Amino acid sequence: MITAMLFAGGIGARMKSVDMPKQFLEVGGMPIIIHTMGHFARHPEVDAIVIACKEDWIDYLKDLIKQYNVPKVKAIVPGGANGFDSIHNGVVATAEFQKNDDDIILICDGVRPMLSEQLITNCINDTKKYGTAVPVTPAIDSLLYSEDGENCAKSYQRSTMYITQAPQGYTMERILWAHDEAYKRNILNPVSSSELFIELGESVHIFIGERFNIKVTTPEDLTTLRSQFYYENYKKFAKEELKYGL
Repeated sequence: MITAMLFAGGIGARMKSVDMPKQFLEVGGMPIIIHTMGHFARHPEVDAIVIACKEDWIDYLKDLIKQYNVPKVKAIVPGGANGFDSIHNGVVATAEFQKNDDDIILICDGVRPMLSEQLITNCINDTKKYGTAVPVTPAIDSLLYSEDGENCAKSYQRSTMYITQAPQGYTMERILWAHDEAYKRNILNPVSSSELFIELGESVHIFIGERFNIKVTTPEDLTTLRSQFYYENYKKFAKEELKYGL
């Protein structure tokens, strides 16, 4: 069994959206999180969807799911105090019905509306082979290290650096072990599930992701996303004009 576990428990402080968490902002006439959910709902290998949502927005999310007729939603649980807590709540909810060690969980931000079916397929296939699968893109900029944000005396070799993406795939055996160990070792706020495994001394399998698979975090990301949706719609419109000789 394969379940997509989306976490959307944050308020999106970096988005500077006062009235609404970023996952509910509309792009192309639809909330971002519905776009994200739709990719998993349409994927033929994904059996279920679990969402960890900011608690006081759960009813609103349920209304959206009904409005847009999103299938496969198995559970909606409250998010936690941070991203890791939200993921943990979603993992626990998934474990309630995904009982086999080799069942797969695809952990994804609720704000990745540009996912492709092929990326999800690649993640599933690599998780089946390796037990873990993390999409990455090679770093294209030079990387400098600074602890204070003002001074730098260290750089990294760009060819060895990668940017992590999502969904990140794990077998239930691996993710449940990692979360159990995290609480035992007091690792309570890793940035991502892949970082958690690395902090636990484990390696994760990586594969090349897609640059268009952006995570909507800042106002600039939102502008990029809306521009891409506008461009895609323009291409469809132009294609129709050529088809009918307009």
